[in-house]
Amino acid sequence: MPMTEALSPTLELAFELIRRPSVTPDDLGCQALMIERLTALDFRVERLPFGDVENFWATRGHHGPLLAFAGHTDVVPSGPHVHWTTPPFEPCIDEAGMLRGRGAADMKGSLAAMVTAVERFVASHPNHHGRIGFLITSDEEGPAVDGTRAVVEHLREHHDRLDYCIVGEPSSTDHVGDVIKNGRRGSLGGVLHIKGVQGHVAYPHLARNPIHQAMPALDALVREHWDGGNAFFPATSFQVSNLRAGTGATNVIPGEVEVVFNFRFSTEVTHERLKQRTEAILDAHGLDYHLDWTLNGEPFLTAEGELVDAAMSGVEQVMGHRPVLSTSGGTSDGRFIATLGSQVVELGPCNATIHQVNERVRAADLDELSRVYEAILAKLFINGSAQP
Repeated sequence: MPMTEALSPTLELAFELIRRPSVTPDDLGCQALMIERLTALDFRVERLPFGDVENFWATRGHHGPLLAFAGHTDVVPSGPHVHWTTPPFEPCIDEAGMLRGRGAADMKGSLAAMVTAVERFVASHPNHHGRIGFLITSDEEGPAVDGTRAVVEHLREHHDRLDYCIVGEPSSTDHVGDVIKNGRRGSLGGVLHIKGVQGHVAYPHLARNPIHQAMPALDALVREHWDGGNAFFPATSFQVSNLRAGTGATNVIPGEVEVVFNFRFSTEVTHERLKQRTEAILDAHGLDYHLDWTLNGEPFLTAEGELVDAAMSGVEQVMGHRPVLSTSGGTSDGRFIATLGSQVVELGPCNATIHQVNERVRAADLDELSRVYEAILAKLFINGSAQP
């Protein structure tokens, strides 16, 4: 049963955002809603559509370092609505105090918390030191080509400086702020085509089985020690995610096998070195192959500095516990923003139900998250390390 008491400003905004079924790459008015709120705070807004993707870049202030809040208005598909306890785009708060709806955790709840944090901060400190920015896309859950990646290139071309960035990805595990992501591993994908000679299984001497040829090479790649990781990253891993071969008949040796694989790599190795070492192993096994590479993102790390200090302090001040820094998990848009030389952290609500049926967060968590964001702003621009 839904709660009957009045919603906080953060929850009101979260409800408005969740009601818009903005399945990637559609935005469906989410950004217009945010822009309206930011314009009222004297933000200068630049809409940056690329392809079918809506993006915007908004800034307030003229001098000093810039802290940007980054996030996405798109969500993943909900799946069949009949599997949800309540319709996925009709947000509700149940009797256990959980806000349910697609995007509650990933990441419309964070967007709402960011906006209301800035509203309170500006109301209290209208002439604050430093600049505040918003980098918002509707392409994070999709190909991630015309979203943050494209906006970052636009900022680079216009020599816009971005000193600090908080990405609102759901980083927390059990409580808001128990984990802050201060980096992510790189992601390098490969599609390997190994050619053989098709033939009848009864006459293997007239054929060349590419699956048999592939196995020793793949075993060598799996067993390879790529690096030992470091204090912030686990060792680089190689994982085969798909194998495709065959005609569908049991009596035909296939003429080709396709192997799809991925590296999640640390800062101890470069993507170019991984390519070189992989191809050397394949060459050593005498394979007739073709390999297509896709670099999904370089690893990034914000090991120390003003932003990590402010984020740790903000969580401790509001939540009463000290966060753990982590680089675990997949990739995020932080990988693009970090290429600007920015200090980047990811800080958002709990991630237990992201992309699931009945996605939900504790409603009170979003109000706490908003206060954490406000505390970080104060640490950087009022009483902290970003002062001149």
